[in-house]
Order: sequence, then structure tokens, then C-alpha cells
Amino acid sequence: MSRIDPGTAMPPTHPFDDDKLHEECGIFGIWGTPDAAAHTALGLHALQHRGQEATGVVSFDGTQFNIHRALGLVGDNFDSRDIIEKLKGDSAIGHNRYATTGETILRNVQPLVAELDAGGFAVAHNGNLTNAQMVRRRLVADGAIFQSTMDTEVILHLLATSKGRQLVDRLTDALTQVEGAYSLVALSNKKLIGVRDPSGVRPLVLGKLDQAWILTSETCALDIIGADFVRDVTPGEMIVVDENGLRSYFPFPATRSRFCIFEYVYFARPDSVMEGQGVYQVRKQIGAELAREYPADVDLVIPVPDSGTPAAIGFAEEAGIPFELGIIRNHYVGRTFIEPTDQIRHLGVKLKHNANSAFIKGKRVVLVDDSIVRGTTSNKIVEMVRNAGAREVHMRIASPPTTHSCYYGVDTPAREKLIAANMSVDEIAALIGADSLAYISIDGLYRAVGEARRNANDPQYCDACFSGEYPIPLLDQESGSPAQLSLLAERV
Repeated sequence: MSRIDPGTAMPPTHPFDDDKLHEECGIFGIWGTPDAAAHTALGLHALQHRGQEATGVVSFDGTQFNIHRALGLVGDNFDSRDIIEKLKGDSAIGHNRYATTGETILRNVQPLVAELDAGGFAVAHNGNLTNAQMVRRRLVADGAIFQSTMDTEVILHLLATSKGRQLVDRLTDALTQVEGAYSLVALSNKKLIGVRDPSGVRPLVLGKLDQAWILTSETCALDIIGADFVRDVTPGEMIVVDENGLRSYFPFPATRSRFCIFEYVYFARPDSVMEGQGVYQVRKQIGAELAREYPADVDLVIPVPDSGTPAAIGFAEEAGIPFELGIIRNHYVGRTFIEPTDQIRHLGVKLKHNANSAFIKGKRVVLVDDSIVRGTTSNKIVEMVRNAGAREVHMRIASPPTTHSCYYGVDTPAREKLIAANMSVDEIAALIGADSLAYISIDGLYRAVGEARRNANDPQYCDACFSGEYPIPLLDQESGSPAQLSLLAERV
């Protein structure tokens, strides 16, 4: 287990979303239906919350791979029947991207496709390989030619150079050479493959639609196409689907499961089920635990929409305090919004949120949010609620202080930009202008997800963003490798 201070991560993509940890990626794969591409596009639509920068689908029609990849949202890129009809075949995989490594350019859009000696192979990956730069340098020194700056391409090169006889053996060989957190779906001429990393940090579930098998990030992607949830893919499991049916392998050494606890706090859609628990219910339990730990003598409980809503409902129910939508969110402020003038920039959070002053004026309120990352939005929210006439404004946060960056597939700022890594709770409260501020304890978070408390010697989840304890070695960072390699970087 490593304990280090992280380096630089990618900047946020939206001026009003920089107070959140950003999504990872979403993946979807299906085998055994004539409408494979259409189902994949629908599944990716349900997973849009996991990545909004780019999307792609690759299908196989028995003869060739068919590909459509583009920057932007699923609905903007798969809105034409012509596009779906070109993606012929009974099997397909797809990917929604939020970049954690690699620039947002078309050549970095997944799924990636390569021609190997055994035939075509496509792969889509959610997570981050923590030794990708080290492996990449070795491969380049041996003559490999990379076409992207993504860690996912490392897997393709390791697969291509493996001496294994069968595809499953070669993929196993490739994955034993990488470290990190990952769930991936892959498609060959004859197989659909899903793999979850041995620590199970990133989610992957198995579903079925009639005779078709599905592998995807969340159960909400099964719901949208009317598929049945079968089970979670087990950490370290490789699932292979072909004309002979489904087979399961466990090719990696067993290790302790360390599912990302922040999936319950923020990342997953609230209507998904993860690791046997409904996300919405867990978030309500987090809010209830927060109310027990840090009650507030107020008149109203108000969520910071939308991610704070389930926890705020749980807080209100536990505390016996009325719940109101005191802040209304404008859902039509896109991630690519450009601030044209200083006057518009000064409006800040009001472009996305507006106080419901009729319910707030003269009241003592507690605002419930899922997290504070930089603090830049929280102070604007507090100011907005005060300007709407609130007598007191208290904040309660449904996660512990975010003090460390994530290297397992989540885009987070450098540690010096994480407000909780550099200020005390009282200092943060003063900075954002709140009458009081409290975060759920890490033990309280564990209780809310069904554990008695956090086992300091062997945590049940990955909670590195709160604890700084990284369960998978961060080899690139420890070796001083850059966060990202440029294809155009000059090497001396």
C-alpha cells in the first residue's frame, strides 16, 4: 500500500463544475442480438453521467468491424438511423469518455480497434493503469508505434506481443503486466470478453436480454433496454462469451476487494444497484448518518442539486426537519458553455442554480451536498442562499474531506488545489461563508454502506481520496513519470 502526495491532474472542463470530482468512463458490451449497436447506443445513453467528452461504438458483422466514434454526447452522435444501420452485426461494444489520461481528441476516443495476427480486436476501458507510462516506454523502446496517448492502448500492444496461443491467454498475459484499476469490455471476431481488475475498484455487471449477454458499468444501462441483471462481475474475473455460451475464469492472483466507495457517494446513477446495494438507498443512509453525527438546529433541509438530493432526503427524514427544493437547477447549461464577457462570468453559479426565495426567506437552512473539492462553487451557493433571505446557512457534506487525488480513473485536481488538503473545516466554513460546516466521518460513511466502521488495517473499500491510502501501487507517479505523454513531445 502506498501513501504519496499526488501530482497534477487534468483541469475541469466546465467553469461551474470544478467543485466536483469528475466522472470516469462508461462501458457497454453485448453479444447475440441483431440490434447490438442500437442496444449499445441506448446503454451508453444511460451511462452518459460517467463521461460526456466523447463516445464510440464498434460492432462486428461476421466479416468486419464497423466503427463510429465522435466527440460529444451520445444523443448528439447516435441520433441517426443511418449511423446505427452502418454498425451492423450481432455483437458490439461501446464507451463514454471522460478523460483521465490522454487529450480529448478523436484519436483518443474509445473503443480502440487493432488488427492482430489472430484477427481484429476492439477494447473499451474504464479506469486507469498506474504503470502505463513505464510499460509504454518499454514498448516504444522495443519498436512499438502508438497512435494515441491513452493508457488503454498499452493493453493492445501487450496483447499483440504476447506469446500466448489463445486470445484469452494473450489477454491474461497482457493484463498481468499492468497495474491499476480497470473494468474493460473487448470484442474479437469470435468473442465478447469482460474483465474486472483483481481489486474490483471499478464496477462491472453482467446482464441478459433474451439470449443476448451484456457486460456494462451499471445496472441502469440494463434497465434502459429491458435487460435482466444477472450479477456483479467478481473482482479479478474474466468473462468470455462466444457461440458456446458464457464461461468464467479467474486468471489473476486473489486479492482483497476494494470497490470505490465514491461510487455510492456521487459517481453512480442513483437508480443503479452496485455490489448488491441500491445506490439511492445508500445515499439516503449516508444523509441519515450525517444527521446523527452533525445535527443542525434549522427550519429547512435543502439539497444542492442534483447530487446532494438523496442524502438531503435522508438527513431530513432522520432529523425530522422539512425538506424543500430551495435551490433550482438549470439543466440546460452544458459542459461546453463559454463565458463571453466578464459580466456573464460574474454571474457564476446563477447560470446553473437559482435560489427558491419564497421558501428560503427568513429561514435557517442546512444545505446538503455530496462533496466539496475546491470550494469555488460552495461559497457561491452559500452567498446565493443568503441573498435570497436565509437567516442562517449551514452546510453538511455527505462524504469525508477530499484530501487526495485519485489515480484509479477519476479526474481530480492536484492536491494543492483540494481545499480540504490545505485548510481546516473551520477555515473552509469561513471561506465559503457558512455558519457551520461538517463532513460525515469516514467511519460514518462506512456505517452508511453497511460496515460497522472502517478497518484501518484493512479497509473494505478504496477510499484513497479521503485517506491517502492507495491500495494499488502508483508506479508511474513513484517513478516520476509525467501524468500524460504527448505524441508530439520531443525526446532528447
